Amino acid sequence: MDKIVINGGRPLYGSIGISGMKNSALPILFGTILAADKCVIENLPPIKDVTGALQILKEMGAEVKMLDDTTVEIDTSHIVCGSAPYEMARNMRGSYYIAGAELGRFGRSKVALPGGCDFGSRPIDQHLKGFEALGARSNIDNGYLVLETDNALHGDSVYLDVVSVGATINIILAAVLAEGNTVIDNAAKEPHIVDLANFLNACGANISGAGTNVIHIKGVSHLSGVTYAIIPDMIEAGTYMVAAAAAGGNVTVTNVIPKHLESITAKLVEMGVDVIENDDSIVVARSGPLSKVNVKTMPYPGFPTDMNPQMCVLLCLAEGTSTLKEGVWESRFRYTKELACFGAEIQVDQRIAIVEGKGQLTGAEVKAVDLRAGAAMVIAGLAASGTTVVGDIHHIERGYEKIVEKLRAVGADISKITVGDDDSTALVG
Repeated sequence: MDKIVINGGRPLYGSIGISGMKNSALPILFGTILAADKCVIENLPPIKDVTGALQILKEMGAEVKMLDDTTVEIDTSHIVCGSAPYEMARNMRGSYYIAGAELGRFGRSKVALPGGCDFGSRPIDQHLKGFEALGARSNIDNGYLVLETDNALHGDSVYLDVVSVGATINIILAAVLAEGNTVIDNAAKEPHIVDLANFLNACGANISGAGTNVIHIKGVSHLSGVTYAIIPDMIEAGTYMVAAAAAGGNVTVTNVIPKHLESITAKLVEMGVDVIENDDSIVVARSGPLSKVNVKTMPYPGFPTDMNPQMCVLLCLAEGTSTLKEGVWESRFRYTKELACFGAEIQVDQRIAIVEGKGQLTGAEVKAVDLRAGAAMVIAGLAASGTTVVGDIHHIERGYEKIVEKLRAVGADISKITVGDDDSTALVG
């Protein structure tokens, strides 16, 4: 079992480069199914979710060739519809994008219902609403989502009852090759939706309005292969920005789009952190105390739910009482039991956490309960006095490339170890 060990209390100085966006990578990789051609995807984050997605595509019949650590060539000409391996798809939340891509290309789909991080109820009813509006029938059969059509998909208007990133993406994937025009109203606005639309448009799709709450899609007859570079990961960037604020010091976060980070920057500044925005980098510096603040997560361009756990750590280090309201997922706060091991005082009432900031934390042995919560445990360990050991780090490695190496490069005393059955340990990173 791999764990991360941190000797905290050391400020961070230097630069951290940001990888490609995980939340763009998965829909774009599965979106290559629609091209039925050879695509080259650049700036891929070399993380476990990407490795898993590429393996699923291989198992489905795609030819996959890594050109370097962050560039892949994928030929989906010979994809077999409905062939995504059950266990592999079930263990990856983003695998549900296979449904939209298969439906768009073949007029049918069969894929395992996905899992991924558990934040309570994460229904796919809005996905199904969109698919059915385009002319598909849906049912659940032995753990599979099965989609079928009698005739070709046709464009239609879809109003999402709630703002759903996943449903917005899946409806786009299904609609680009459908006959006629599709309108998605109350669509999500996240940067990775814009990234997907830009990729598909480069392939020959006709999508407008991505990044607004109304997206228009004019169906085209076919798509072609393309070379495309994924945008930088705003959540990885935000994580390292908060890490610098928590541990103190002066860190330049490079290869970013500052506009995507405005909600995070605003809260850090409100807490007394110095933030300087450059064209493609952000400098985060702190030497004084942190001020209490109130935060509410919301769909983009609001404060991102994927920064909830990381921000909670910072509130624990502030002076005074802060509130953190979760506006997206109903069970985001499971990680607070782990933060309590550091000495944090947090009271949770449904979607609201009241954080009594003490200005300090003490190292502890904890576990990553999900991807972003795992990153939060690392941040807490960086800021805490003493030693922190983080277990279940496979969650972290799903979404962060070389987190140990990147933090060590800016002065963190951090390492990855393997713990054997006999409690022996070996340094692995």
